[in-house]
Amino acid sequence: MAEEQTELEERIIIKDQLTKEIDLVNRDPKRINEDVVKVDFEDVIAEPVGTYSFDGVWKTSYTTFTVSKYWCYRLLSAILGIPLAVVWGFLFALISFCHIWAVVPCIKSYLIEIQCVSRIYSLCIHTFCDPLFEALSKICSNIRVALRKEI
Repeated sequence: MAEEQTELEERIIIKDQLTKEIDLVNRDPKRINEDVVKVDFEDVIAEPVGTYSFDGVWKTSYTTFTVSKYWCYRLLSAILGIPLAVVWGFLFALISFCHIWAVVPCIKSYLIEIQCVSRIYSLCIHTFCDPLFEALSKICSNIRVALRKEI
């Protein structure tokens, strides 16, 4: 009985790690769509001073714009939201998979292999280039430059 209780608690813990509570009020907590969703009637349609339509037309246009934007978004999200969520979930899973199983191991392998090459390269530079540049520096060390101003 105690084993069954422990197993049930482990299942609950595993389920809690895979799912998290969704905030239905604040649906953009990281504000990634702050510049996109702030399109109101006044941002799209505006009448300059002296060029006004009838008040009834203006109010009806405002209501039509606002309601149609609201319901078109809801309808599109109802029809395409879940399939696109599947597509985006698959895409990000694919990116994560490639990163975890291909990119990082390739980078680690490259770093290990290049370390051996860098040791050989460093040895060659110290063996051949250091004496050459030391000799050139001794040759050029006696060069003096004097600047004169001629009138």
